Formats: sequence, C-alpha cells, structure tokens
Amino acid sequence: MEQLADATFWVALGKIVWVNILLSGDNAVVIALAARGLPESQRQKAVFLGSAAAILMRVVLTLFAVELLHYPYLKLVGAALLFWIGVQLLVPEDENGDGIKTSGSLAGAIRTILIADLVMSLDNVIAVAAAAESGPPESRVLLLVVGLGLSIPLIIFGSQVLMKVMERFPVIITLGAALLGFVAGEMLVHDQAVEGLFTKLGGPGTTIVELAGAVGVVLVGQWLARRRRRNADSSNHTNPT
Repeated sequence: MEQLADATFWVALGKIVWVNILLSGDNAVVIALAARGLPESQRQKAVFLGSAAAILMRVVLTLFAVELLHYPYLKLVGAALLFWIGVQLLVPEDENGDGIKTSGSLAGAIRTILIADLVMSLDNVIAVAAAAESGPPESRVLLLVVGLGLSIPLIIFGSQVLMKVMERFPVIITLGAALLGFVAGEMLVHDQAVEGLFTKLGGPGTTIVELAGAVGVVLVGQWLARRRRRNADSSNHTNPT
C-alpha cells in the first residue's frame, strides 16, 4: 500500500498509539475493576469482550470526531480542549475513589466496561482524532483502526508496567503532555477559519504555534500542579489529623 511508504503515516500512527496509551490508564483500571467480581474463569472473557466492544465504539466515535473537525472553528475548539487535556495530565488528581461498581455477571461486567469507557473516553477521542488529522487524508480510517487496535491491547495487558514506568520516570508524562500541546497547536493552525493566515506566514509561523502549544501545556500544567500542592499543604496545616 502506497500510504505505508509515506513518513507522515508512521508519524501520525506513533502519535495515535502514544496519546491513547497516555490517556487510557484510567480506562484500563476501569476494565480491571468491572471484572473483579466475576469468577476467575470469566474474568479474561469479560476483559476481552468488553475491550473489543470498547475498541469498536471508540473507532466509530473518533471517525465522527474526525469528520466534525472538517468544519470551521471546530478545530479551534478541539485545540483548546486538547490543550486543557494536556494540562490536566500534569496536575495531581483528587483522591475521590473510583466509584466503579463490580458485577457478578459476564454481561453486566461488559456493560459496565462499555459505559465507563464511553464516559471516560472524550479526551482520548479528541486527542486521537487530532493525531489522525496529521496523517495522509486517504489513510485516516486505517490509521485509527491500526492505532487504536495496537494501543488498546497494550493498555489492557501492560497497564501495570506502564504505570510503574511513568511513576519511575515522570518526565514521560511531561513529554506526553507536551506532545498533546504540540498536536493542539497543529490542530489550531489547520482550522479553516484561520488556515489562510498561517499559510501567509509560512512554515515558521505554524511551527512557532505548535511549539508554543507544547511549551504552554507544560508551563500551565506545572503552575497549576504547584498551586494545588500549596493548597493541599495549607489545608493539612490548618486541619491537622
């Protein structure tokens, strides 16, 4: 296939796999939690069937997102959302519990996996759609199917390893957040409403916006993370246990 010889195809595929793995840690936890109440003999079946259904659902949702991004101004909105998603990667989460109900039946576990994945996948869909946009237009469906097909099994079976690696090397999360900021900048400059302006500015203008997106995500994310830590420390000093 001709698109396999296109370097932009492989770059876009790498982006899809990376951002989906980066943003799907919670989804992997949900899958494990939903299946934990099943007998041992049914757990693997629930994980496999639930994950397969989630992959199909996410491919369909992302295809819709890719089509919607062809309309003016929607890429600007998508870029803003993607920028915020990248920022949130760098901000410590509040510990409010998982809230995931286990199920005693195979069908119930699969249903829980699907519903939870649907609710939690907005960030994945936006990020993956944006990454697919950077690939050859004729290859976007193939990119989505292959990219999501590769990354979901990695998430399911390697989530614990990935989490440990990210805990040991936090710079991986920072680089991932920067990648999302870069993709947000890339999405912004290709919106129909402003693309003409950046075409006039030429390559350097678009590159500056893309790099600004990457740097901006890291700076804003680190600032918010420091502020949340300060607030948490103040709260602990005010209300000692």
